[in-house]
Amino acid sequence: KIYTNIGKERLILYSVNNYLKVKPRECCFVYATVSGRIHSATVKTANATKSTVNVEWAEKGMTKGKEVDMDELKQLNSDLMQHLHPCRQGEPESAPPPLSKPAKVSPFGDASRPNKQFYQMIEEYRETLEKVPMSLSDPVKPHRICVCVRKRPLNKKELAKKEIDVVTIPGNGALLLHEPKQKVDLTKYLENQTFHFDYSFDEDATNDLVYRFTAKPLVKTIFEGGMATCFAYGQTGSGKTHTMGGDFSGKSQNSSKGIYALAAQDVFTLLRQKRYADMDLCPYVTFFEIYNGKVFDLLNKKAKLRVLEDEKQQVNVVGLQEVPVSSVDDVIKMIERGSACRTSGQTFANASSSRSHAVLQVILRRRNFLHGKFSLVDLAGNERGTDVSSNDRHTIVETAEINRSLLALKECIRSLGQNSEHIPFRMSKLTQVLRDSFIGENSRTCMIAMISPGMNSCEYTLNTLRYESVLPAFEAISQVSEMEERFYEELKVCSFLCFLRFV
Repeated sequence: KIYTNIGKERLILYSVNNYLKVKPRECCFVYATVSGRIHSATVKTANATKSTVNVEWAEKGMTKGKEVDMDELKQLNSDLMQHLHPCRQGEPESAPPPLSKPAKVSPFGDASRPNKQFYQMIEEYRETLEKVPMSLSDPVKPHRICVCVRKRPLNKKELAKKEIDVVTIPGNGALLLHEPKQKVDLTKYLENQTFHFDYSFDEDATNDLVYRFTAKPLVKTIFEGGMATCFAYGQTGSGKTHTMGGDFSGKSQNSSKGIYALAAQDVFTLLRQKRYADMDLCPYVTFFEIYNGKVFDLLNKKAKLRVLEDEKQQVNVVGLQEVPVSSVDDVIKMIERGSACRTSGQTFANASSSRSHAVLQVILRRRNFLHGKFSLVDLAGNERGTDVSSNDRHTIVETAEINRSLLALKECIRSLGQNSEHIPFRMSKLTQVLRDSFIGENSRTCMIAMISPGMNSCEYTLNTLRYESVLPAFEAISQVSEMEERFYEELKVCSFLCFLRFV
């Protein structure tokens, strides 16, 4: 039974969650209103915090989705609701606790929520959107430079503060940021800003899904003699280490579920294929960090390393230990060993924040010569100087160095996109070490922007999105430059022909 009291919504959501665990998700059909029409849809997830259910349906050969309020779901699916909370066999049905007064449930959640007006405006705006969720069956588009964004869910701390989620991922590479604003006359309004990327992942996306569209297409590049680089960039506490290193359960990390390990798994899968097995390729792993402009080997007791250029202007990390590996388990052990040594510290956003850039490289050598290299970079979290002004001198210097290296990375990518003669690789150790990954003839790059959805992180999220917006222009500017060159060549030919005609 579903009791008609203050706990009604929670009982229903609890039942939906249990129903999804017991029965296949594809069998849990409901009816939902979409643009005034009633659709049969499939229940995917239930959110007890927001009293909503995520549903999906097929329309014109596309999978679409929507977040449906529980009140609407109950009205359209009265028969289903009667069977969602069955009694356990052999247990008497318990009656609800007596209540003195029935409480009114607001359609927009808790009435005591901070910034409730903004919350209502965002929820009303979301009701007008149709979501197109990503799935593992979607096709992967080839990109020389792939730029994508991943939104993490609100964490326990943010949920306890009843913080507002100001980021919406409708799908198809789009992201909406609902920036709260206030006019001079104190009228509140939203500035809904739209950003477009190659791929956009919502808070329900798993590491497997993110990996399939970001780093997985780059693995084949190193078997073809190229260089591949995958970056995770974002604010402190936005989920970079979770994405690259693996899922966290408390303070322990499952390294087999991160992009590091998933990439290693695909490398060994390709090594066993016949077309590559005859090439006599040997895999090696290096793992080092860049902290305060200095390089340390995470697989050799954090030995300090030097970065030098040879006569061919090739950058070499002198003394970096290349560990031969023969299986995915060997790589996971190296990841766990190196991650345990990585420099971390406490910040305003994260009790255990990564304070260094960690670089895991999977290297293929053929007869001791470099054949291909895959660099997986977990960048340190960017911060504003005003947020660390109250900290000690050591933290301020740390933050300044992190931001300087991230700026150098941005400037290098911008210079490459503008076909500049001078590319400032020497601005930081990070760009100097990764130089060959950018300028190689057969090089591919992927940047994953990690964003926090909370209202208090809105300014950080904007900074991250603006940083990423430089990268899509890379290919666009390159294409425009090529078109200009072709047009100029054609113009010269036409001018020459006209000259011959007059002569």
